[in-house]
This record gives sequence, structure tokens and C-alpha cells, in this order.
Amino acid sequence: MKTPHLPDLGSFIREQRERSALSIRKLAELTGVSNPYLSQIERGVRKPSAEILRSIAEALAIRTETLYERAGLLDGYEAPSTSAAISADTKLTTSQKQALMEIYTSFISNDQEDS
Repeated sequence: MKTPHLPDLGSFIREQRERSALSIRKLAELTGVSNPYLSQIERGVRKPSAEILRSIAEALAIRTETLYERAGLLDGYEAPSTSAAISADTKLTTSQKQALMEIYTSFISNDQEDS
């Protein structure tokens, strides 16, 4: 029995592969997954593991979370806001975070003025 996400996932992977001008054989080579298994994923017959989805995402240069969400592994994944990401970054000092926030805020203000 197929889950409702699988056909959408397979179609999406096929579209991304075709946009990247990759054959199914080339994608199989890049991901380390067999041609028949990739074909079954694209047709919605097989549900790939998170690890295989990660490999496919890397080969297609798309966000892993996008495939996870389409596969039903993430419900409505929402990336953190830029402000939250800056605040949460442990590699930045407090003064670096403040400087980045000032720059970011100035860019956002300029974008709104241009609209």
C-alpha cells in the first residue's frame, strides 16, 4: 500500500533529475543507489530511507529537508528566520551577531523601500 506522499515524492525527484539533465543511470552512480531502485522511487513504488533521500538531495543539489517533507518525514518543515539563525550561531561572538543583525536589518529596510 502506497502512502499519499510517495507518488508526489517520486515525481518531484524525476522532475529535479530531468532539470539537472541527469539520466537515471548517472543519478544512480552519484547516489550509490541501483538504477532499478531509483526507478521504483520515481514511480512511487518504493519508500526510500532518510539516508537515500539525503544522497539524492546532494546529487541533485537541493535541500534534504525538501525531500524529507515530501516523503512525510517532516511535517511542514520551516527553516529558521535569518534573525533566529544569527542569534543561534555558536561560532559568532555577541558583537559579531549584533553587527550581522544591523547589516541584515538595513538590507531588509532597503528592500521594503524599493517595493
